[in-house]
Amino acid sequence: QVQVVESGGGLVQPGGSLRLSCAVSGSIYVINAMGWYRQAPGKQRESVATINRSGGTNYADSVKGRFTISRDNAKNTVYLQMNTLKPDDTAVYYCNAISNDHSHYWGQGTQVTVSS
Repeated sequence: QVQVVESGGGLVQPGGSLRLSCAVSGSIYVINAMGWYRQAPGKQRESVATINRSGGTNYADSVKGRFTISRDNAKNTVYLQMNTLKPDDTAVYYCNAISNDHSHYWGQGTQVTVSS
């Protein structure tokens, strides 16, 4: 079995910062891409940021310049540093990991609420 556990969500005021972490453990040999996705109420899940094993990154246009994704391959962990948060960033954030056999693994999600 593979476990994907997110942490770091919470309530923050507009303009504030949060750092999300996601640790992957269990029967997974090599993790290729890792990423963060989010789903706001009444909306479809969308990609926020992804990072491949070599460190190459992609970001949604809405978060470019504000969010930074990084990973520690030795710890099978991915991070999302979120700065200058806006109310539109409010959502459940999900971590995704893709193994070398192209299997997808998802966490249960962590709530991020941006509100004054």
